[in-house]
Amino acid sequence: MDSSQHNSAAGSIGGNGIINPKSNDASPADLAANAAASIAGSPAEESKQNLNQVINSIDKTLGILHQLNLTVSSYNVSSQLPLLQRMNNLVLELDNMAKLGEKCNIQVPMEVLNLIDDGKNPDEFTRDVLNSCIAKNQITKGKTDAFKGLRGHLLEDLEQAFPEEVEAYREIRAASAAEAKRLAQAQSLLPNGDVKVKPEV
Repeated sequence: MDSSQHNSAAGSIGGNGIINPKSNDASPADLAANAAASIAGSPAEESKQNLNQVINSIDKTLGILHQLNLTVSSYNVSSQLPLLQRMNNLVLELDNMAKLGEKCNIQVPMEVLNLIDDGKNPDEFTRDVLNSCIAKNQITKGKTDAFKGLRGHLLEDLEQAFPEEVEAYREIRAASAAEAKRLAQAQSLLPNGDVKVKPEV
């Protein structure tokens, strides 16, 4: 096979050594569909892309509103046409934002919206939720410590009344704990005898 046949079969080679596919192999519509399919990817990536589109639309809307503010603040007869154009742009962009927003499935707590309406920082909601979780965690830890203390006092009282039974109970508990530890170590062993190491996050 000579070089001209090879080039016609595989596509033409550009001056920089890159192979350009033959133009009659795929239509522009097919190329666009393949590009869209490769970009779409997983649902998480698609959701992120939709969110980015909404954010860009919000930024564009804010820019239009800023332009409108400048136009209105220095309004005269000659600025009537730019004002109407910017009003039309605002309506179109708000319509576009609403359509893009329908593709996004984001749930915002009403408390966050209420904080924004009150002119407060929405990060306060996150801080309050974290503080609430910390408080509940402390309450649960206190209950756990109280039960541990009760168990210790009960064992002391039982040991005075029934020393042999408590000794047998402690031996059973120690054997059970050793067996559980042995099973945990056996599960962490790999077939070649190495130990699984938990990766640090």
